[in-house]
Amino acid sequence: MFDDAGQPVAVDAPIRAGQLLHYYRDIADEAVIPFDETILFQDDWLVVADKPHFLPVTPTGGYVQQTLLVRLKRRLGIEHLAPIHRIDRETAGLTLFAVQPATRDAYHALFRQRAVTKTYEAIAASPGVQPFPRVHRSRIVEDSCAFFRMVETPGEANSETRIEVLEVRGAHARYGLQPLTGRRHQLRVSMDALGLPIIGDQFYPTVRRGPREPEDFSRPLQLLARTIAFTDPVTGQARAFESRRSLQWPEPDA
Repeated sequence: MFDDAGQPVAVDAPIRAGQLLHYYRDIADEAVIPFDETILFQDDWLVVADKPHFLPVTPTGGYVQQTLLVRLKRRLGIEHLAPIHRIDRETAGLTLFAVQPATRDAYHALFRQRAVTKTYEAIAASPGVQPFPRVHRSRIVEDSCAFFRMVETPGEANSETRIEVLEVRGAHARYGLQPLTGRRHQLRVSMDALGLPIIGDQFYPTVRRGPREPEDFSRPLQLLARTIAFTDPVTGQARAFESRRSLQWPEPDA
């Protein structure tokens, strides 16, 4: 445990009001994520990374060193690097980080004010006779029986996603998803509610692998944070970034 100046603090030391402490967890036998991130952009204020599937953005559960944030801190030597937003561990694609603590909130405000345009891509079953494009609105809440899942429930909508079909290949299709709100697992829950669960999803429609169970790296969730665009609140420049990753279509008989 360390104070804000980086000095060690004893476990029995008295704590002052307002004191900031840093605690670093050691995880025995932390699983290695065998996929690498790519840095797409870096300046004095912003880092844009292209995240692989399975890699958490920040330390959580059984992951500390094998997270995008810690990897980037080591790689870039930027101690105060902080995520501006997050995407699911299972999702690949674009993630933004603030370099300077003084400008971090200005970037966070973009998301609070919905001043960011994000698009995702997903592969799921073909839509059949369902009409697209469409806007899916629903109320999404945490599953009372499983904290790591979300479910749709009756009531006032708190999620909204625009969905379109980009490409059809036999029994499967590639969808373009634009979330207009930011509920946890929103895209995965919405697609499942339409009877079109995303290929490789371990939680929807049913749990096939719990949070602590061994990962199957051969079956990534086919969901990609493809593009992000906004006006940089620090420089005033128009920013637009696109992931260089691609999704995997199932085999024709899958």
